[in-house]
Amino acid sequence: MKENIQKLVNQMTLEEKASLCSGKDWWNTKPVERLVISSVMVSDGPSGMRTMKKTGANENDCVTSVSFPCGCAVAASFDKDLLEEEGKTLGEEAKSLGVDILLGPAINIKRSPLCGRNFEYFSEDPYLAGELATSYTKGVQSKNVGVSVKHFAANNQEYRRFSISEIIEERVLREIYLPAFENVVKNANPATIMCSYNAINGVLSSENKWLLTDVLRKEWGFKGFVMSDWGAVNDRVLGVQAGLNLEMPYSGGETDGYIVKAVKDGSLDEKQLDEVVGDILDFVLSHKKAEEYEYDREKDHAIAAKIACESSVLLKNNNNLLPLNNEDEILFVGYFAESPRFEGGGSSNIKSYKVTSALDEAKSRKLNVVYEQGFNVDGCTTTDELKANAIKKASMSKKVVIFAGLPDSYESEGFDRDNLDMPAVQNELIEEISKVCKNVVVVLHNGAPVVMPWIDKVDSVLESYLGGEAVGIAQIDLLFGKANPCGKLPETFPLRLEDTPSFIGYHGNGRTTTYSEGVFVGYRWYDARKMNVLFPFGHGLSYTSFEYKNISVDKESFFDNEEVKVNVTIKNTGKVFGKEIVQLYVKDLTQTEVRPEKELKGFDKVSLNPGEEKTIIFVLNKRSFAYFNTEINDWYCASGLYELIIGASSEDLRLSTKVEVKSTSKKAFNITRWTTPGDMLKNKEMAELIKPYIKDSYVFSDTNDNSDSTNVAFSKKCLKEMFLNDPFRDWRGKNGKTDKDITKMIEDLNNQINK
Repeated sequence: MKENIQKLVNQMTLEEKASLCSGKDWWNTKPVERLVISSVMVSDGPSGMRTMKKTGANENDCVTSVSFPCGCAVAASFDKDLLEEEGKTLGEEAKSLGVDILLGPAINIKRSPLCGRNFEYFSEDPYLAGELATSYTKGVQSKNVGVSVKHFAANNQEYRRFSISEIIEERVLREIYLPAFENVVKNANPATIMCSYNAINGVLSSENKWLLTDVLRKEWGFKGFVMSDWGAVNDRVLGVQAGLNLEMPYSGGETDGYIVKAVKDGSLDEKQLDEVVGDILDFVLSHKKAEEYEYDREKDHAIAAKIACESSVLLKNNNNLLPLNNEDEILFVGYFAESPRFEGGGSSNIKSYKVTSALDEAKSRKLNVVYEQGFNVDGCTTTDELKANAIKKASMSKKVVIFAGLPDSYESEGFDRDNLDMPAVQNELIEEISKVCKNVVVVLHNGAPVVMPWIDKVDSVLESYLGGEAVGIAQIDLLFGKANPCGKLPETFPLRLEDTPSFIGYHGNGRTTTYSEGVFVGYRWYDARKMNVLFPFGHGLSYTSFEYKNISVDKESFFDNEEVKVNVTIKNTGKVFGKEIVQLYVKDLTQTEVRPEKELKGFDKVSLNPGEEKTIIFVLNKRSFAYFNTEINDWYCASGLYELIIGASSEDLRLSTKVEVKSTSKKAFNITRWTTPGDMLKNKEMAELIKPYIKDSYVFSDTNDNSDSTNVAFSKKCLKEMFLNDPFRDWRGKNGKTDKDITKMIEDLNNQINK
């Protein structure tokens, strides 16, 4: 603890220390006026400032703010610079409103497309989520405003989120659900982390010492403080002992009393409380409060439009129907053309500065556009007249753009979706219009994947996600070619719900849910099962074309504590300016452990004029190749070959090369009586150690010789496979071996490993 903070803590009474660790009200921490310790004001706002009015009567009485694209949208930009710009803009807005801490970004992994809060989260991939969250955090905090990275950890469903216990193996946590948080902590130094409501393996996040202290602070080096999600604290004393600093919101002073009592009766060490208080004071003393001022909302509205444009994904474009020209009359259909769904519900809902719809923008540019509503304001119902008018007008139009998607009632914080369907009235309208018009474009507004039963009947699909209040500007820019789509999907769009990794038992039994899919989340699952999808992770089209060529590495063989550089050249082979998101995947060829087919370990967004080419350099390190080995409780990179794959998506793979990585880990293999010869033969170094002990076994016989397979109980192949899977403990009595011999062999092998 810093000396000045220690001095301040020493001056505080026990009651003052306890009070500092809980909220004053819904949005402020408690001050200690006697010692001139000011309160800290927090605000919702991953995608816009949901800041309460000073005289607000309730939590919905907010100031007017600019609504930026939601997390689901900005992640599709794959643009770290853009995320940092958004962060800076939000930080400036927060500062102008007197906000000290912005409650975001939300970076939970999209385990299932059913999660009602997926619109707020970035991706199904932890590397992408972590890289973008790091840039966002740097942007916000550059304006002297802290962030609260949430929800730590594994808040992957809304159903019973306050009480569900998620059963997750440590390797799965380390490889899928924790890395995004680790990335932000190590590379952006966030002011705070917000712990989640749920329990992990039976322990609430707010009481989880392994999570909040052992991993977050001791392993990752987190220097900030941990606050609870609103109402996530069950036992305040256990929370302090686990490393929870701040309970939010207020508790009326009741739980402060529990802390005071625990210190007095000796069940809580006051030194622990001092550490918790010190973390909060470190922020209070180092944070300079700004005078409130008016920020330029019009400028930020334009930034929101820019982000929406960069984040939109062209999913399909048959016959180059897009971009549209304005020579023909264009029919817009669907209420979302007039009033787009641009944000999610719950704590990230913004009282928007102004909303620009596609219809508004088309009219302001005097484009040759006419409009039919098609369905009711609720997005779920229609009338015979609305439907008939839309179909009739479509039959007389050369080109139709249908604005469709999910209504607010279909996805929100607080509840999960039941299916992946859009409202039936919208699907039916698209189907009917596609029968009477040959040139149909669908523009989607949704916070998570939807199924598209009409996909083969329309020419083009533009995914806007929930694109913020200026989404209409971006849509018109993209539809009419002022801008070129450059977003790519940060998640897989499956063909049907039944194909998704957690389909069976997603919600569990109401008390627990088991993450039985393990590390196979998102594209990792579909790759492993060789399953067709509607649109793969990383997919996104352009109005131009790109050539991938000349992959190379600066070294073909290296130790795992070295970096390797991967070069690849991208050329714009089309006729218009465009941006391409280049993706690098790593495939483990060592077969040491069951791992995904490939994993994203690098991405870059490159801007190219027609005919221009640029060389991109990716830098990979040990973590790019490693998996979490629970035997050594660390990241382990097996020696052997790895394939480096460059793709335009997780399915559109263009180039590859192989490298050899040599492990520097002293012990990645602990041999026991339950170890099998097959286990050791999968590892190059271990294979050399075990060979002297099995040189006369069936392992080295010719199992393709089937001459003895007729009328015999055990063929050579059968005997070989049985031997490979026979644990060392079962060698007792075979070839004269005793338990003592087996124990000595195991000891000798482990000694050789540990040399």
